[in-house]
Amino acid sequence: MSVIGLGAMPMSVAGHMPDEDQSIRTILAALDAGVTLIDTADAYTPSHDDVGHNERLVARALARWDGDAATVLVATKGGHTRTPGGGWEVDGRPSYLKQACDRSLKALGVERIGLYQHHRPDPKVPYEETIGALKDLYDAGKIEMAGISNADPAQIRLAHDILGDRLVSVQNQYSPRFRSSEPEVDVCAELGLAFLPWSPLGGITRGGELNERAAFTEIAAARGVSPQQVCLAWELARSPVVIPIPGASRPETILDSVGAATLELTSEELARLG
Repeated sequence: MSVIGLGAMPMSVAGHMPDEDQSIRTILAALDAGVTLIDTADAYTPSHDDVGHNERLVARALARWDGDAATVLVATKGGHTRTPGGGWEVDGRPSYLKQACDRSLKALGVERIGLYQHHRPDPKVPYEETIGALKDLYDAGKIEMAGISNADPAQIRLAHDILGDRLVSVQNQYSPRFRSSEPEVDVCAELGLAFLPWSPLGGITRGGELNERAAFTEIAAARGVSPQQVCLAWELARSPVVIPIPGASRPETILDSVGAATLELTSEELARLG
């Protein structure tokens, strides 16, 4: 797996999404640059009546790629739902998660999902019941690996107890402006799980905030790279288990992000970044 993944969400968010041709060119550029992890979700859609929009987009891009699609891990998520008006809800019922997985299998055009992640805990459903559904999906041969998202340390440990080595990853928000997931990074390192920071650059509308952080911009200028590349390199240096999945909707953006994989920051630079 590459140390930088592609977060495909910006390609399907109303108000920000590019046309399909640009989205596919972005995915193809990532694949050609060596990215082997693409993160999507059934809820990444411009409207509630087009569930699976982003998954279908990823599937079309992979079908056009000249490389070996078997080398690419497509990670998708279920358990987050969309409502009329652009809202978000959660549904952690085992029956719903299994239904969502079947829908994602169809959208992605695969017989088995490489990495299937529970998107967000549902306070109305005991967490162990939701995670039990992931185990059932694995045992049924519908997913190759399981992951969880937006989980706290106790939930990570509970999921690990239930799933064992079926659980391979945790996807939580983490960036210079959102560091409250530090404990989750440490638990992942302890348990040998990959930690996939979502919105590693601050989010769709906040990536430019890095330009306002002096240490990031100064180090970037000295290195001749973008502040965004410095940010991703800073996250990679946090722990060997960290695999950032920056969102992108233009080829130039993901190609810049990929450069972080070979940008090694010094101990002095890391100290300045905090």
